[in-house]
Amino acid sequence: MKLKKFVSVPIFCVFSLMGFVYYITVFIFIEDWTGLLSSPGLLNSLIFTSLASLCLFSFATCVLTDPGSVPSSYLPDVEENAGSDQDAKCTALQMKHCEKCSTYKPPRTHHCRVCRRCVLRMDHHCLWINNCVGYWNYKSFFVLVAYGTMASIHSTFIIVSCAFQKNWNLEGMLPVKIFYVICGAMVISLTTTLGTLLAWHIYLIIRNMTTIEYYEGIRAAWLARKSGQSYQHPFDLGAYRNITLVLGPNVLKWAWPTSVSHLKDGLSFPTLRDSS
Repeated sequence: MKLKKFVSVPIFCVFSLMGFVYYITVFIFIEDWTGLLSSPGLLNSLIFTSLASLCLFSFATCVLTDPGSVPSSYLPDVEENAGSDQDAKCTALQMKHCEKCSTYKPPRTHHCRVCRRCVLRMDHHCLWINNCVGYWNYKSFFVLVAYGTMASIHSTFIIVSCAFQKNWNLEGMLPVKIFYVICGAMVISLTTTLGTLLAWHIYLIIRNMTTIEYYEGIRAAWLARKSGQSYQHPFDLGAYRNITLVLGPNVLKWAWPTSVSHLKDGLSFPTLRDSS
């Protein structure tokens, strides 16, 4: 049952963090800053609640969506890469075979040691969603990080604004100061972490890379330079097309985590050679 995926200590920690940040932002800092019933308070609480709800929905989508598994009937096409040479065909088949799963691997597929299976267009295994980030849930993962970054930035803005307007000269304010410092440090750290992760995946999407392919590309580029050649990522088709391959051709649907009708089967991908 898919709901069993939520039975995980890291996922419980994520839910607890979401709930804590939401509670202090809305019911403590917005209330203390402008009051929840004021126009600015209602507006900020509505914006933050919307972002928090979208985070929660995107998170659930990441957890419950299968990242993509290799069909049992899949067989690689080695003719186009190996030509008619029999030894070359055998070598190509060995490179596309997963010894642990005893199956052939499509392009960009990797074996996950945690999930114990091959995952289509695998980016990484994420402990915090108790799932792999792969072909079918990469968009929801990216959208989750984007919404989380925006929500944490908004929370930071509210906490800082509340701190600046507060009268700190009153007696007995030390516990309140400590609470503000702890909450501020926690939300700023969360903003920095999520913002860095968002920037990293924006870079990967623009280059049409996965995290695994980025590190494989470093070695491939080093080997190419060593032999006097230049390396170019084969799936990099240009920034805009790379983005639409991941988020979809309709810009209005980029922000919706379950809008993945543009995805095909995850068994083949356009390359530079195809477009040349």
